[in-house]
Amino acid sequence: MKLKFSFVFWMIAFFAASGLAQNKAGYIVKPVDAILDSLDKVAEATTAKNDSITTNIKKRQDGQKEAEENVKKVLKSDLTGVVKPKSLEEFKQINYYFPPVAQYNTGTCWAFSGTSYLESEVERLTKQKIKLSEMYTVYWEYVEKARRFVSERGESVFEEGSECNALFRIMNKYGAVPEETYTGLVNGQMHNHTLLVKEMQDYLEYCKTNHYWDEETIIASIKIILIKHLGVPPATFVWNGKTLTPMEFYKNVLKINSSDYVDLMSTTSEPFYEYGEFKVPDNWWHDKNYYNIPIDKWYAVIKQAIGNGMSVAIGGDVSEAGYIGKEDVGFIPDFDIPYAYINQDSREFRIENATTEDDHGLHLVGMTKVGKYDWFLIKDSGRSSRYGQFKGFYFWREDFVKLKMLTFTVHKDAVKAIIPQFK
Repeated sequence: MKLKFSFVFWMIAFFAASGLAQNKAGYIVKPVDAILDSLDKVAEATTAKNDSITTNIKKRQDGQKEAEENVKKVLKSDLTGVVKPKSLEEFKQINYYFPPVAQYNTGTCWAFSGTSYLESEVERLTKQKIKLSEMYTVYWEYVEKARRFVSERGESVFEEGSECNALFRIMNKYGAVPEETYTGLVNGQMHNHTLLVKEMQDYLEYCKTNHYWDEETIIASIKIILIKHLGVPPATFVWNGKTLTPMEFYKNVLKINSSDYVDLMSTTSEPFYEYGEFKVPDNWWHDKNYYNIPIDKWYAVIKQAIGNGMSVAIGGDVSEAGYIGKEDVGFIPDFDIPYAYINQDSREFRIENATTEDDHGLHLVGMTKVGKYDWFLIKDSGRSSRYGQFKGFYFWREDFVKLKMLTFTVHKDAVKAIIPQFK
């Protein structure tokens, strides 16, 4: 290295001493090759033309899809022979429930129906009328979904849906807060989770693709996305002059004991009078605490609950020809299946072939009798319940409940009267 450096230094000194000319560096304008430039322009023009054609095609296709969507038809039944209640006042209703709340563009019906149910239970048991935050539960549910996604290395459902009993699971771990403390509305006055869900799913898919499973980092990142869209969930808040944590509020104010509630299903895929798993994607944590009973007893528990002033958080399929928002009604048309043929087997047939699925969660708050049928008053957060006269409500005939509803959550006192062996 020393020899090479000495040689270079000697050469520089030689040229300097000899007075010979030395090269110098400088910038000049880059020559433009007319031929190559013309070829580039031809390529650019061709690309622009193709892009313009593609843009016009996409514009035409989008317009066609929009036009088709605007005139899209769905099969619905008429109301021939259907004599339904004429008003909310015809129903024997539970003592209290808050007015219907719209979920807007979210898939979190489970949180809206389950929260409405617990609000009514709090009033029934403690006489307190407390509007609870749906989004506080939603926030922590997403955190737990992400945690299981990591532990299962991506083989766990991460979607918007869940089940009503998720509220007990979340509240037992994170507590609850009043709605005024955490609305989840950061960027507007209506819930819209389109971007929230996409950002979380895209991030988790990236982690899965790249086999990155550091739970602490992933959960922290999911929280950043949640906070961006829903806000920071409170660690403490003031309630009636006292500073409380969400857990203190849940235990000491709401006084809800999750062990007092039971989830009931009716399916021949599991043994009757035993606990089993409700096997749907929204039961993403594979809860096996659903008590399975025959449909006649399952339905009797619902009537027993309403008859004794208890409401029911219920879920099932709402995509039927007899489910008509503009008429505020849900029933099973004769061309689907006559009422006399609705039984355990016809119910199971639809569960097995997926024409009855776990679509939607709702809050059953009242019951009446019209002619030979029981009718139920349903409080609903979904958009279709705003299409008719009674905004946020549906009237369901008993055949719709028996054939299309899958599970419900209720206080155990309503179950004991129908199933004495139930503890």
